[in-house]
Amino acid sequence: MPHLRKAVILYSGGLDSTTCLALARAEGFAPYALSFAYGQRHAVELARAREYAPLIGALEHLVVEFDYRQVGGSALTAEIAVPKSGVGSDIPVTYVPARNTVFLSFALGWAEVLGAFDIFIGVNALDYSGYPDCRPEYIAAFEAMANLATRAAVEGAGRYRIHAPLISLSKAQIIRKGLELGVDYRLTHSCYDPTREGLACGLCDSCRLRLKGFAEAGVKDPVGYVTGDR
Repeated sequence: MPHLRKAVILYSGGLDSTTCLALARAEGFAPYALSFAYGQRHAVELARAREYAPLIGALEHLVVEFDYRQVGGSALTAEIAVPKSGVGSDIPVTYVPARNTVFLSFALGWAEVLGAFDIFIGVNALDYSGYPDCRPEYIAAFEAMANLATRAAVEGAGRYRIHAPLISLSKAQIIRKGLELGVDYRLTHSCYDPTREGLACGLCDSCRLRLKGFAEAGVKDPVGYVTGDR
């Protein structure tokens, strides 16, 4: 796809990022997928990303490895129990400190090397757990910083744009959009506390939001759950 504009897509292997990658491709971008092996509890999601990235059109899939467990502070990177009591109003312990800032910084660096000025991230500020780095004002602030902090922008080669096409959509709307684009959600994973076999718990915030979205979209979630038929 030499005639298409390159774009870096933050791609975890989850429902939102997979839909985001498919959207970028549908909008005419040449997608370069970027994932992270950072010591996360739910590493099965990364396995899905490795499997699915080439199938949905990623021209390249870069997996950056670093150990965020050294920082800790999150149920996803430390020996802290994943909450299973439902989505609350406070920022939950599954929030990983500054994760999207770290991820976007890697994406910005790779974009500059690729000569790309578009970065896609599948954050959502409607059906989500209240993470502060999923809000529109955060995305706008990072975009402003990107255009101050890079040689390509300062020298006038282009302006960086952070695309967050899912940010104001409900989970049901995201799922419907993905299905329209042909996304096979069997190859995605959302659970924060899966079994060793990769089955979703069905009770963590991420599972609850995913199941709610499929129910509201009128579609059965195709992934497996430990609690049986959902």
